[in-house]
Amino acid sequence: MSSTSPLRNRLPYVAPRIAQAALQRARLTVVPRRRTRAPRVPFVTFVSVILLGGVVGLLMFNTSMQQASFRETALQKQATDLGAQQEALEMDLQALNDPAHVAAAAERLGMVMPTTGAGVLHLGSGEISGDPQPASGEDRLPIEQPGPRKPAELDPAPIKVKVDPLVGADGVPARVQ
Repeated sequence: MSSTSPLRNRLPYVAPRIAQAALQRARLTVVPRRRTRAPRVPFVTFVSVILLGGVVGLLMFNTSMQQASFRETALQKQATDLGAQQEALEMDLQALNDPAHVAAAAERLGMVMPTTGAGVLHLGSGEISGDPQPASGEDRLPIEQPGPRKPAELDPAPIKVKVDPLVGADGVPARVQ
């Protein structure tokens, strides 16, 4: 048997043809240049519109943020003023609810605190127990009690000094003209 097979004998004849066909397909060919340009006006217009829209949008956003900031500042000032007003009203209400103020207002209206015995009304039966007496102006108790008196040692009599008008403060007689 021979070492050459029929396939091997055919390869030298087939391979050059395949290689030549591949070489023909792989060859670069010069493509003629065509001078066609894409229209630039629509692209430039599109980019310009997007850019202009972005700038206008940023300006509107900035303006709305500044308006919101001004509104916030005004509302904070109003809240501070209202807080101060509420505090002042609460202080006035405390002063009006002070027992001394209520007692003084009642006294101005002619009301007095009774010093005589008062009766007790039993709500279930409607009977009055005790001996109720009407209060009069002479029976009233003072609202403000007088304070303690100072001892005589702490409250000495005033010292009076007589000054001669012809003698100056330094003891030298003044000139008379």
